[in-house]
Amino acid sequence: MTKSHLYHDGNRRLQDRFDSRRISDRLEEKLTRAQFTPGDKTFIEITPYFFLATADADGRPDCSFKGGMAGFVRVTGPSELAFPDYDGNGMFKSLGNVLVNPNVGMLFIAMHGKPQRLRINGEATVNDHDPLLVETVGAQLIVRVAVRAIFPNCPRYIPTMQMSEPSIYTPRSGGEIPEPAWKDFADFKDYVHPRQPTFKG
Repeated sequence: MTKSHLYHDGNRRLQDRFDSRRISDRLEEKLTRAQFTPGDKTFIEITPYFFLATADADGRPDCSFKGGMAGFVRVTGPSELAFPDYDGNGMFKSLGNVLVNPNVGMLFIAMHGKPQRLRINGEATVNDHDPLLVETVGAQLIVRVAVRAIFPNCPRYIPTMQMSEPSIYTPRSGGEIPEPAWKDFADFKDYVHPRQPTFKG
C-alpha cells in the first residue's frame, strides 16, 4: 500500500502486535476518502452534534462537544466543511488550540435511529469575517475545516438512545436564547464577558 494518511509508527506497532495491519490497510484503501460523498453530506447536515478533538502547540489534547440545530455544520465544498462558534464560557479551549495547531479530529455520531459514525481529520481555520456569519444565527465565529481524511467507523458499540428535544440554549431563529444559570452564580457573575452581537435570523 502507498503511504498511509491514517497511520503512524504507533498505530503500526500495535497493528503488527495484533496482526491487524492487513485489515487496517484494507479499511483505509476501501473506506477512507478525501472528498465527501452525498451520504456523508446528508449525515453531517442532519446531525445536531459532534465531538471535536484539538491539541495545543505542545500536543496536549482537548476534546469538546459541539451542538446546534440540525444543519449547523455545513459541507461547503468537496473537501471542506464549516461550523459556527456560539457563545460559551469564554475559555476558547478548542479554538485557541486551533490558532496554534490547526490539526483537528471530528466525530459525528448518531445514537438514535440507525447507529452511524463518521470521522473527519483535517486542518481548521477560525474567522470573524467569514461570509457565513451574516446568515448563521448565533455565530460569533466561523470555523472551516479543510479535510484530509474522511472515514466511517463501525457503529457496533453505539448504544440505542432516544432523541428528545434540542437544548433551550441552542441558537435558532425567532426569540431570544436564555443565558445559562451559571453566569449569574456569585463566583462568576462579576467576571462574565459580554455576549457578542450575532445574526438573529
